[in-house]
Amino acid sequence: MSDAPAELVHYAVTDAVATITLDSPANRNALSRRLVTELSAHLERAGADDAVRVVLVESSGKVFCSGADLAEATAEGMEVGARRIVDLQRLIVTLDKPVVTKNLGAVRAGGIGIIAAADVAISAEDATFALTEVKLGLAAAIISLTVHHRMTPRAAALTTLGGEVFTGAEAAAYGLVTKAVPADRLDAEVARTCASLATGAAQGLRESKRILNRELVARIDNLGEKMAATSARLFASDEARAAMTAFLSRG
Repeated sequence: MSDAPAELVHYAVTDAVATITLDSPANRNALSRRLVTELSAHLERAGADDAVRVVLVESSGKVFCSGADLAEATAEGMEVGARRIVDLQRLIVTLDKPVVTKNLGAVRAGGIGIIAAADVAISAEDATFALTEVKLGLAAAIISLTVHHRMTPRAAALTTLGGEVFTGAEAAAYGLVTKAVPADRLDAEVARTCASLATGAAQGLRESKRILNRELVARIDNLGEKMAATSARLFASDEARAAMTAFLSRG
């Protein structure tokens, strides 16, 4: 009998808000094939539900998402997983309903792409972010599609080249998240924001989001394939493989 959980991503609808919860603590909500498949299916489900006005993506624990599943990528090759993450970002950006993210704690690498793809991102002030790819001989290629669209150029350079940890408060100053609030106010702020967004008419929300994200969709469509190929090329390099082997051996 398998000990694998029945699902890694949960779905519930209350008061016109579809809440999608990442719940894969074993790998800190890493973007495995299974998690991305379930998350995408729930996003599409929310998009098709006339009772839903707003989609909230959150996590069951403090870690929102630790990024790509490096162990899985080593087994199957990075390009397959990279294309999945490009498609996931595009799905969030093009969904006809506003997508809100809530993070209490850590967001790393590919998880930051989900935050950046969302229409509204609300973080705890002391949550932590890091574009760690540079430390592993990689580059924040596939998530640059959304991350560099949101962040100021100076902030993008500092965080992408440095790979250092920055806080939710700094993420708000950089343009990556919409708002950062004290951790004990996070739930209330997210609930208030979702309730406000849910008062929008379906057509108004849909058309407004299409106007807002027109340039971002074009960016993803123009650069997505190239960034996925770049990720695969770097992942297969000797320098990156040595760095990732050392990283995985520490875990």
